[in-house]
Amino acid sequence: MKLVLDACVLYPPVLRDLLIGVAAAGIFRPVWSERILEEWARATVKLGPLAEAQARGEIARLRAAFPMAMQMAAPAIEARLVLPDPNDLHVLAVAVASGADAIVTFNAVDFPRHVLAAEGVERRDPDGLLWELWSKHEGAVGAVIASVHARAEDMAGQAVSLKALLKRAQLPRLAKAVQAG
Repeated sequence: MKLVLDACVLYPPVLRDLLIGVAAAGIFRPVWSERILEEWARATVKLGPLAEAQARGEIARLRAAFPMAMQMAAPAIEARLVLPDPNDLHVLAVAVASGADAIVTFNAVDFPRHVLAAEGVERRDPDGLLWELWSKHEGAVGAVIASVHARAEDMAGQAVSLKALLKRAQLPRLAKAVQAG
């Protein structure tokens, strides 16, 4: 399965680490473009220069770890598309050009399902997607969740509730499922 990761799901560290960890486990193939990565880096500017530098370092690591994830811009495809927000056309164009199955995004309003379906692309919210992947690949996704949780606790220097960590990452369905499992 090939998934375009929108900038809004790359920005939050816990969510990004979960998605990238699941991709590294071979459960899906991530796709992005220079513009998507740049949007992520620019979004961190409001957190200060250190945050932007960290984002750019993470972007360099992602480029090295997933060299096949980079999709070139597709201006010809973008020119024929229509979305509520023209600033999101490039994301759908990347999905179409790469043959992606879906766009992973929180942005439901600007990626209407019927418009994406006409292009053969789905919209997936990160919580539903990760819950589904956990349901199908519990061992592999569970290992990624455990690793991200351990890293969060190391960074905090104390115990961190897994349920709270996942809920803060806007993953309440996954949090509930993992706690029940």
